[in-house]
Amino acid sequence: MKFMKLGSKPDTFQDQGKSIRYVSSELATDVTIIVGEVIFYLHKFPLLSMSNRLQKLVSKANEENSDVIQLVDFPGGPKAFEICAKFCYGMTVTLNPYNVVAARCAAEYLEMTEEVDRGNLIFKIEVFLNSSVFRSWKDSIIVLQTTKSLRPWSEDLKVVGRCIDSIASKTSMDPLSITWSYTYNRKVAVSDKITEVGMKFPGKLESVPKDWWVEDICELEIDLYKRVMVAVKSKGRMDGSVIGEALRTYAMRWLPDSIEALVSEAHSIRNKSLLETIICLLPSDRGVTCSCSFLLKLLKVAILVGADDSSRDELVRSISLKLDEASVNDLLIPARSPQITVYDVELVKCLVNRFMARERSSRDKNIPPKSTNDFILGHASWLKVGKLIDGYLAEIARDPNVSLSIFIELLQSIPDSARLIHDALYEAIDIYLQEHSSLTKAEKKHLCSLMDVRKLTMDASMHAAQNERLPLRTVVQVLFFEQIRAAAGVQTLNHRNTDAVDSTRMTEKEYWQKTLPEKQNVSKPSSEIKKKGEDPHKNMKLVKKGSKNRNSGPQLMPSRSRRIFDKLFIGKVSGNGENRSSETSGSSQSPTLRIIQREMKSFCASSRNRRNSIS
Repeated sequence: MKFMKLGSKPDTFQDQGKSIRYVSSELATDVTIIVGEVIFYLHKFPLLSMSNRLQKLVSKANEENSDVIQLVDFPGGPKAFEICAKFCYGMTVTLNPYNVVAARCAAEYLEMTEEVDRGNLIFKIEVFLNSSVFRSWKDSIIVLQTTKSLRPWSEDLKVVGRCIDSIASKTSMDPLSITWSYTYNRKVAVSDKITEVGMKFPGKLESVPKDWWVEDICELEIDLYKRVMVAVKSKGRMDGSVIGEALRTYAMRWLPDSIEALVSEAHSIRNKSLLETIICLLPSDRGVTCSCSFLLKLLKVAILVGADDSSRDELVRSISLKLDEASVNDLLIPARSPQITVYDVELVKCLVNRFMARERSSRDKNIPPKSTNDFILGHASWLKVGKLIDGYLAEIARDPNVSLSIFIELLQSIPDSARLIHDALYEAIDIYLQEHSSLTKAEKKHLCSLMDVRKLTMDASMHAAQNERLPLRTVVQVLFFEQIRAAAGVQTLNHRNTDAVDSTRMTEKEYWQKTLPEKQNVSKPSSEIKKKGEDPHKNMKLVKKGSKNRNSGPQLMPSRSRRIFDKLFIGKVSGNGENRSSETSGSSQSPTLRIIQREMKSFCASSRNRRNSIS
């Protein structure tokens, strides 16, 4: 911090409560000056020799036969006037960043210019500002903070503008050239290392990050902060990511954490103004250089404090550009009236639609991927958003006020190509069925039809096969494709895993045609195996349940689900032979098994129709 001393006379001012008297053994005081609540008893001659304004005021007071002068609205108050009076008397005056602006404004008020006397107070203060204060990083910030209480004087004298320009210029400097102690928390000043023999060596200078300046300017009020940031951006030399980090740091410094504090009447207007200022200061790339988590937090606050529509729209546009970087917790934005849901689902749906529209537009301009690996590499953000929304669906599924139509709309906003695995989607649907037990059978069937059971992993399929909340048709589909997967694994034990995956994509008709090529041979495998005393489903039990290595061979479904499908399998096979087994005869079938077979028949027929329509 810089100091400046002016004058050298030994005479002093005595502070007597609300009055200050100049003490001198030679002259009695002949003028009384009132500044605020403080009375100064002084002499005319030293004052008039330095102040043009006091000359006018004393002349006017003499005409009125008065020796009292009252200075109204004096900038800086009694302390600033005392500095000016001491300078007039030639006494020692100490200037520092905390009082220099007040002294400068007071000297301007008193018209202590070079026309009155050479080397007057205004000139000396300007020298101090230009040679010391504006060359110092911290002093420039301190001086800028003191200007707020001295407006409009500090604005008219260009002190505010010069401080802002000084700060903005220093932020644009090469970090390698920064040698001063640049923040209160992270100091980089060269320290001396004292050795055992008493010699001193300069310590190693720590590396200075690009955002070295963001913490110090967080101490500024929002209006001054805005002007500094505008000046920094106008220089054109600051990276957008650093601007984003500066805004994030300032928001964390001033925006309260609790919702109650955000929306309280005492601070809501201030918080709204602060938020809208931060949004308008976002980099010109619409927030691409800001983290998505930070932008979503700003959006939450904007909704809570009731920010204007333009600010919220700007945030929505910025977030939709990088939605793939968000987390599920970031999307849990509280809903506001008149919405009845816990979280703002409509807002998330809007974000997803914007993101998907941009992704589709960019994908249409590119060459289609040749393989699955090419698709994953070229559409990583597409797949990330699919996973993100499936996790979000699991969260809102617990809300009893989320209607089926809203849930399905958000579910369908993600294209099927963005979900390579449907485990997370199955989990969300299962939670929704559990929390919304009043759904009709048709509604459950429609909801579950949006899930592709062929994209379930082994663990998810095993869970779904025993899930009583799922419609029977969905369970049949899960059982069918798991049986195909297991059979395909048996047939391809010595082949690559990719062949087994491709075989699981066969339709049920192709499967039956491959395993049972001729009608007359349908019942042979079962009868021949029985003659040899073998289990007709022995090959289905090659790998234990819960095997960790899925590439080592087939895995079986739970025993309960396998028995259900075994009965269905035997019934279907023997139904095409000459002799119908008594195990699957109409007289011995249970109602549940008959329903399963009816569903299976309907499912196979609908699948054939879909395949024929495609061909």
